[in-house]
Order: sequence, then C-alpha cells, then structure tokens
Amino acid sequence: MFSIVVFMRVGFVVGHAGFLQSLLMLVVAYLIISLTVLSVCAISTNGAVQAGGAYFMISRTLGPEFGGSIGLMFYLANVCACGVYVLGLVEAILDVFGADGSDPPGAKALPQGYFYSFLYGSLVLSVCLLVCLVGAQIYSRAAFFIFLVVNVVLVTIFASFFAVSPREILVSRDSNQSFNASFTGFNVSTLRDNMYAMYSRDYTTNNMMSFATVFAVMFNGCTGIMAGSNMSGELKNASSSIPKGTIVAVVYTFVIYFFLFFMTSFTCERALLKGDYGFFRSINIWPPFVLIGIYAASLSASMSNLIGASRILHALAKDDLFGIVLAPAKIVSKGGNPWVAVLYTWALVQLVLFVGKLNTIAGIVTVFYLVAYAAVDLACLALEWASAPNFRPTFQLFSWHTCFLGIISCLVMMFLISPAGASGSLGLMILLLGFIHLRSAASSWGYISQALIFHQVRKYLLLLDIRKDHVKFWRPQILLMVANPRGGSQLMKFINHLKKGGLFVLGHVEIGDLDPMPSDPIQAHYNFWLSLVDRLKIKAFVDLTLSPSVRQGTQHLLRITGLGGMKPNTLVLGFYDNCVPDDYFLQDPAFSQARENDEFGVDLAALQAHFPPVRDEASQKALSPAEYVAIISDAVKMHKNVCLARYFHLLEKDLPSSSSSSSSSSSSSKRRFEGCYIDVWPLNLLRPNTPTYVDICSLFLLQMACILTMVTSWKGARLRIFLCVESGDVGWISKEEKLRELLTKLRIKATIKMVTWDQVVALCGQQPGTERVLPDEKEDPLPHDREKHSGETFLNAAPFRVTDEYLSSVNNLLLKQGGPTAVRFLYLPRPPADTSQYERYLEQLDILTTDLGPTLLIHGLTPVTCTEL
Repeated sequence: MFSIVVFMRVGFVVGHAGFLQSLLMLVVAYLIISLTVLSVCAISTNGAVQAGGAYFMISRTLGPEFGGSIGLMFYLANVCACGVYVLGLVEAILDVFGADGSDPPGAKALPQGYFYSFLYGSLVLSVCLLVCLVGAQIYSRAAFFIFLVVNVVLVTIFASFFAVSPREILVSRDSNQSFNASFTGFNVSTLRDNMYAMYSRDYTTNNMMSFATVFAVMFNGCTGIMAGSNMSGELKNASSSIPKGTIVAVVYTFVIYFFLFFMTSFTCERALLKGDYGFFRSINIWPPFVLIGIYAASLSASMSNLIGASRILHALAKDDLFGIVLAPAKIVSKGGNPWVAVLYTWALVQLVLFVGKLNTIAGIVTVFYLVAYAAVDLACLALEWASAPNFRPTFQLFSWHTCFLGIISCLVMMFLISPAGASGSLGLMILLLGFIHLRSAASSWGYISQALIFHQVRKYLLLLDIRKDHVKFWRPQILLMVANPRGGSQLMKFINHLKKGGLFVLGHVEIGDLDPMPSDPIQAHYNFWLSLVDRLKIKAFVDLTLSPSVRQGTQHLLRITGLGGMKPNTLVLGFYDNCVPDDYFLQDPAFSQARENDEFGVDLAALQAHFPPVRDEASQKALSPAEYVAIISDAVKMHKNVCLARYFHLLEKDLPSSSSSSSSSSSSSKRRFEGCYIDVWPLNLLRPNTPTYVDICSLFLLQMACILTMVTSWKGARLRIFLCVESGDVGWISKEEKLRELLTKLRIKATIKMVTWDQVVALCGQQPGTERVLPDEKEDPLPHDREKHSGETFLNAAPFRVTDEYLSSVNNLLLKQGGPTAVRFLYLPRPPADTSQYERYLEQLDILTTDLGPTLLIHGLTPVTCTEL
C-alpha cells in the first residue's frame, strides 16, 4: 500500500488541505477501503480464490457481465496506477538530479522537459517489465526486503522530526524562482497555522486545487488493498492469507499516515509543504535515506500494479469474455507466468506515461478504483441478501449494512472527485456489460441474480393471497398441453399472445411407470423444452410429468402446476382429429439455422432429434376420443376454464398478403393481422333455443377475444360479434341494443353483426318457438350466479335433438361470413354427463368446426368481467 504518496505527497495534502481536512480525507479514504476489505475478506473466505483476485471474486459472484466489465475497469485502474507511481518516481529523480531540481547545482545533471520525463518513465518501466517477465516469484522474494527498507526509512523520518533542529530551507522551483521556508520543529503556532485548508495552485500542473483533487491524490496511497488479491494465484492459501494480510496492512498504513500528517502539521511551515513536495529529504538526518525509500516504494508499487494488472488480464482472457482481442493473453511460460499479458499491460502503461504528470491522472485512477471497490461491496451485498445456504464465510465481521454503506460511500466520492469521470466510468461499465452480455455464452459459475430472484419471488408469492382475488384483476393463467411441439408451435405462440401478462405453462405427459425405471427420465427432458421456449421467444414455464395415461398426467398437472396464487385457471388442448399439421421445425428459420453456441448445451440437432417428426405420431395417438373428452370433463369438474384449439397450424397462412408478409419469427411489434377479423359467436350454437348472450361462458369468450386485440401484433385486427336472430323475431333490435350496452360497459370495441339463421334452426329437430329465458336475464346484464345455467349441453336438454345436417348447416353459416378471418371464438358446451356419449360429443364438435381455420372453442366457468373501477 505504501507508494510514492507516502514520501512525495504528504506535504502536498497537508499544505493544501490543512491538518483537519487531511485527517477527514484520511478517515473517509480508510472508511471506504475498510468497508471494502470486509467484503473482500468475506468473499475470499467463502471458497477457494483463484488467479484474478478482485475480478475472480466479482465474476464468480455477479456473473460474467458484471465480472468482465468491472474486471476490465479494475485492470485499467491498475494500469493507470502503475503509470502514476512511475511518474512519481521520475518526479522524485528529477527533483534531485534534474537541471531545474531543488538540490545543489552539482547534482543537476539530467535534462528536463516533457519528452525527457517520458523517456525516464519508459526506462523505469522497462526495469519493472524485466522483473515481471522473469516472474512474480522474484518480486515476491524482493517484496519483504523492500518492506524492510521502506520501514527503516519511515523510522528515520519520524526520528528526524525529533532529532533535526529548526532550520531555514531554500526552496527552488526553477532558475528564476526560489524562496526560504522553515522547519520549525514542534511548534504550536505552526500547528495552528496548518490547522485549516488553504488551497492554491499545484506547482507541478499549475492547476487550482480543491478538496476533491487533493483527496484523489491522497487516495492513491491507500489503493494497494487489492495487491494481495491480485496475486491470489501465487498464494499457497489465498483464502487465509488475503484477509489476514489485508487487514494488517490497512491498520498499519492508517497509523503511519496519521502520524505523518500530525507531525508534518506540527513542524513544517505551509510554504515548505506547498513549495517542495519532497521536503522529507531536506529535514532528514541523512537525506539519501528518503531517496532510497522513494525509489524502493515506487518500484515496489509499480511492479505490484504491473504484475496484478497482468494477472487480471490473463484471467479475463482465460474466461474468453472479449474474444480474439485478448486471446493471446492466455499464453503462459513453462513456469506459469502470463508473459503476453505482461506485455499487453506494459504497452498500456507506456501510453499512460504520455500524460506526463502524476496529479493529472490521479483522479482517473481513483474513480476506477472506487468503481471496483463498489463492485466488490455489491458482490458481497448480493450474496448476503440472497441468503444462499452455501454462503457461509469464515470471516464474520461484516453485514449487509457495511456492504451497502461501502457502495454508497464509493459512489458519493466518485462524483465528488470527478463528476465527468464518474459518469464516464459508469457509462463505460454499462457498455462493457452490454457487450459481454450479447457475445458471451452462459457460464457455469452460477448467477447471483438467480438467487436474488428466487429470494424475492418466494417473498412475493407468499404475499399473493388467493383469498384476495377480485374479478376486476382477473387474468388468464393458462396450462397448454402439448403432445409434440413440431405441430403445436403456432398454437404455443398464439397462447403466448393470449395470456395477457398471466401465467403460461407448457404441459407435457410422458407415458410410463416410474417403478421399473432406475431414475426419473423426465428430468433430462427439461433442457430440451426450455431451449424450445427460448427459440420460440415465448414467455412460458415448462411442467412435465410421467404417468400411465395422458388423462392422469393432465389431472396431475392441473392440480400441482403453479405455486400459491399463481396456478392455472384455464386448460388449453389441441383439437382431437386426424389432421396432420405441418412440421413447424422445417418452416421457422430459428429451427433451420444452427447456432454455433447453445447456452445450455442443447444444439439444434439435439433439439430436433428429441422431438420426433409429426407424421410418425399421426398413426398412433396416445389417447382415445373418450379419454380426450374425459380430460375436458375433469377440467370442468376441477373448476378450470377449457379451450379447444383447432387448425392453428394454419394461422397466418390464409391471410391477405399485407398481413402474411411478416414471418412468424418477426417482431411482435409489427401488426401482422392488420385488416383481419376476430369473429366471436357468443351463443351456444348447439342449443339455439337458449337466446342469452350474457351468461358466464359468453362473457368469457368476449374477454378472451378482447385480450387478443390488446396485443401489439393483433391491434390491427377488428373484432366482430355475431348475433343470431330469426326473421320473425320482433325483439332483435332490443337484443342488439342490449348487447351494445353490454359492450360499452365492458369497454370492448367491436362491430355487432346480425345473422339470420331460420334455415339453420329449422334443421335442429325442434321448432324454435319455445325459448327458455334465464330468470334474471332482464335485470342484470352481468350476472355472476348463472354458472349453473351456462354450458348445459344439448344432450341434457330433451326433447331437443341435434343432427349432423344441422351442424353442417351451422358450419356453412360460419364460413359464409365475409372478410379474412384470422381466428374464431366459439362457445364450447359442457361435456355430457353420460360417458357413453363422449365420442358423439366430440364428433359433433368436429362437424361444427370443420375447415373453419384457426378456431378456439371456449367453455368459461369463472366470472372475468367487471364494470366497476
């Protein structure tokens, strides 16, 4: 942690900020790094820390996006810091041996100037490069010796405050400017004069100083807390060594800085502190001691940052987050030294040296370090908030309060030091985060976001109380049973539109018995289904089950799918017929173009192999017609709404060219159904003697159709509601007005079309003269107690009889309605109570919907509309 700052910037800090503000800066700086150290210790003692230090900690906690972006910024911070220490060393050398130096003329041998400073910095950096190319072992062997040297020099500095007598010191800035300043020894008046701030221009940059600029320079003397973490790959027991070494270093350096600030304020005039940043030489019992300390500390800090930065870069390259740009940085020598990463880092530090002045780039370095420290605190905070059982660090002196306070303090100081630099660094981080997110595959490191999401979802699911449900906040929560997604993908995408922010679950039943099997075969199938969901770009969950029959499996899913207040209220089934739908996998580009990298190990070939071709299953169905109707009956008994979907593999095929020009995989923002119709037939067409349009099932149809028109890609479609009347019915006008009034109350925009169907009704086996009107039909346009009436099937209503001729006539009536119809919503009657009539029931539905195109038969059981606020 000791660097050029301890020998060359103590006077700068105290001279401009005064003792009180210097002490405040010291406390703030060490508060920030102490909070970060607590987070570092917690993370490093929660598992093995590999090479990469802070980058490894952040990336393995927050994921590759945050880890890569923060890791690269921390790398740049180390690069810039290395440049700072090299420039500081050059400044110290020229202060003694430069042509304009402050020492006697005999020592002024080195020419000065911008390019000379760059040349000297390059030579110093070359020395650091040679050491780092040989390897970190040589540096680590020399580190303890350098540590001893620096401490010996510090002892001489502290001794000099007491041993050296007061004296006048000639301060010479150039050949035209020199003045005398005093070392007064311990003097109360000197302390009083140095107590408060007195900011002026910095003689190295000629810039006006402020609290923020001085703090930025001073903070660079505290940033070495990550040095041990950066070399974690070379440590025998990083999880133990990092916390111990870092905490001791923080405490030790704080004490040293405090006493240096205090004694400097007590003994040196402000003119000396502002005029000669290397004044420790002038007051030392033997001035060369200070030079040795400056050179040793600067070289040590420079090599530490060069080595640490190269290790971070090597770790970034190994994780392949930035592709071919950093690929060469993976190369290591036989001894494991990443020499290419060292060369990369050396080249970047060379660019930093073009800045020329230490104080100029100190602010940038500080901002980058603060971003990295905030990220470490964020990583620890996320782990603590996620409450994951496996986060149990042996270091316990931290809490989420310390992590949160560390983040806030880092962010505040960033913007105080440099608002532009802080904004730029955060902007750079966001750009890097987006870049890595777009190009990198999923990692096996574990995502803290998943743990946090789980924690929050569990909490809110407990708050989602089904007893507090209200009809005005109803939304469809759909379980769609899928036999084979090759033929059902269009229906899956349609239901994704229909869910309106509700729960959407894809259900599938595998036929089998778990008893003779060694393990559950279903678990291995989830990845294929989830990969399918990703490729279709739908927002759905997947629930699979193993069962002896499809009926039992569907019952299982209806009962156990979902959690708490998020459980399916609507079952959607594909229609039971002999139609062989097109193979969607052969039509959609998402399934015909292989992707190089599949995020979770399921490539296109494996996905297609997992789901058999459609025609292979057409000849052998997994359930009988009676079992299919029994599933519908089961769902109704379990108080679930039921939808039967037919011909959805034809969706978009028969539309006008303006509507079908967009492929199925195009963005949902395009209005693919512009100019098409959504037809709603709210009457039970299998019971024409029931004239009501406002029972629960009919209202459910209207709600689902209205939801569809609210989806972006369906907003261009127009809603049509058909009202079937007889030519001799004098009350058809009042029926239309009543329906229109209902639509107005429900805020549904639709066109009402009157359809005369005398010839159709004449074929139904009963004269339509006797109409049954529900008791409260005239009183309440939105009844909530008619569930017992809704959906009563024709099979239960003697002497009414439905013939195939009548059903065919209704089918023709539906087909005759003009205009391009995208989808039809029809009333689905309740299955018959007599199980022997199941196949006849399905046969009648088949005749009714033959060749209608995409059709949704709906049986609604729950109230879904409300006219109240």
